[in-house]
Amino acid sequence: MKKLIAKFATRWAVSSVGLWIASELLGSDSISFEGRFSAVVFAGLFLALVNTFIRPLVVFLTLPAVLITVGIFMVVINALMVLLAARLYGPLEVEGFGVALITGLVVGLVQWVVTSIFETE
Repeated sequence: MKKLIAKFATRWAVSSVGLWIASELLGSDSISFEGRFSAVVFAGLFLALVNTFIRPLVVFLTLPAVLITVGIFMVVINALMVLLAARLYGPLEVEGFGVALITGLVVGLVQWVVTSIFETE
């Protein structure tokens, strides 16, 4: 149980950092948090919850598209999860699908870096 909580906490932190990096790269006109640090943290929480509970179902339902595109469709799924998190959490504002696509890529890259550094298994 402790391992699951630690894994979710890591996912939450990585999501928050990824969203913050994306907002810094894209500018506050494209992705914003109403200028509050707490909004970044809670937006990361919502994104982590969406990625934990909804993303696996979406991946399963779109498995043929993922397989046909050799996994590239996962970028679209990541963008949809960012848009869903923005819809669920009001202070997170994402300008459009293109911004969500780049944000999903940034969050995914941050996740990959953190996983490659800290995962020893």
